[in-house]
Amino acid sequence: MNTEPRVSDLSTDSLHSALEDPSLTSMNFLNEVANRYPDAVPFAAGRPFETFFAVEDVHRHLQRFSEYLEYDCGLTPEQVRRVICQYGRTKGIVHQLVARNLAIDEGIEVDPESILVTVGCQEAMFLVLRALRADDRDVVLAVRPTYVGLEGAAQLVNMQVLPVADAPGGIDLNDLTIQMHEARKAGLRPRALYVIPDFANPSGNSMDLTTRRRLLEIATQEDLLLLEDNPYGLFHGDRERLPTLKALDQSRRVVYLGSFAKTVMPGTRVGYVVADQRVADRTGSVELLADQLSKIKSMLTVNTSPIAQAVIGGKLLEDGNSLIRSNAAAKALYAANLKQIADGLAQRVPPGRGVAWNSPTGGFFLVVTVPFPADDAALEMSAQRYGVLWTPMHHFYGGKGGEYQLRLSASAVTPEEIESGLDRLVAFVSDQIAGN
Repeated sequence: MNTEPRVSDLSTDSLHSALEDPSLTSMNFLNEVANRYPDAVPFAAGRPFETFFAVEDVHRHLQRFSEYLEYDCGLTPEQVRRVICQYGRTKGIVHQLVARNLAIDEGIEVDPESILVTVGCQEAMFLVLRALRADDRDVVLAVRPTYVGLEGAAQLVNMQVLPVADAPGGIDLNDLTIQMHEARKAGLRPRALYVIPDFANPSGNSMDLTTRRRLLEIATQEDLLLLEDNPYGLFHGDRERLPTLKALDQSRRVVYLGSFAKTVMPGTRVGYVVADQRVADRTGSVELLADQLSKIKSMLTVNTSPIAQAVIGGKLLEDGNSLIRSNAAAKALYAANLKQIADGLAQRVPPGRGVAWNSPTGGFFLVVTVPFPADDAALEMSAQRYGVLWTPMHHFYGGKGGEYQLRLSASAVTPEEIESGLDRLVAFVSDQIAGN
């Protein structure tokens, strides 16, 4: 038996510093906990409910897109095969259909050439931040708590994230102005603000219409781009659907980040970015920001899988380029689940226990505040002893914050699981409060 001490080949000091940042370990940690406790009620999973898609859909959508290429676009069978099975156009092959979908469902009218199809929305975030980060002075702002994927992407491109306070209207605009001005005094350049205006991950909060309009005004005044992420907009419950920032945008302030993970099928890993901002080079030539982003993508993922794009394209064609009707059942399910969770907590948690929660009308998430640290160790205990999973909110703060909060997801649970899961969660919370 070899008893010699092990010597590592590398040290973390010799690797990129972001690899030790908590934001890059959060997703892996949460996935590992879920995998270790498969029988626990999954209030942590932010994925769509699996009965809304099937393997058979993949074949049908692929065939529909193939027929579209042949009969609508006039391609020969050999050309169809090449489009779907070969390396493809870096900017994507379904950009025309995505543009039609945005016009129909969101009221967003854009040139299809301003759309870059990406490997999920995560790649879109990375590409935009990589392009905007010219040197160490460039920073991005984000409403805290923030989707951890944005924090991770920023870390990987060595871009500092400056926090902006949340508010009932979706963002504290006074704090935004203060953060920008303080950053500039310190010699920094605020390049963009990342926001999820509709049912944000993780908070579930939404921006009201007045705040959206005022945010666009501030962005224009301050020469700030807005990175609008909209994965949950179609899941608005009974609330009136508000226009996106991009639909309200009159001066190309908004870079729009989209994905078909929640509305079609997460396994395709197809997202996109609408980047219609005009970029002038040193010679005076002007290109779209989407063309600049495609240069980065060509060296990162080359192109987004044409087969995966074809599945999305076929789905869009099947639904007349609108996903509103095909997601009506999902919208109703998620809204009912959110209400069942909020009502269930109210029935189970007596007043005066120091436990509170918000009640979003749409999206996937709500947040519970508790009088004890809801950290990773508490999550492990909850999963192991009580059989219920949730997400510690501190993962979404990029530092200090959220220590006494947990996120519940309503998207991947049945009504029966909600009832049993709430029983387990309240038992865990009660025992923690009692000091057991």
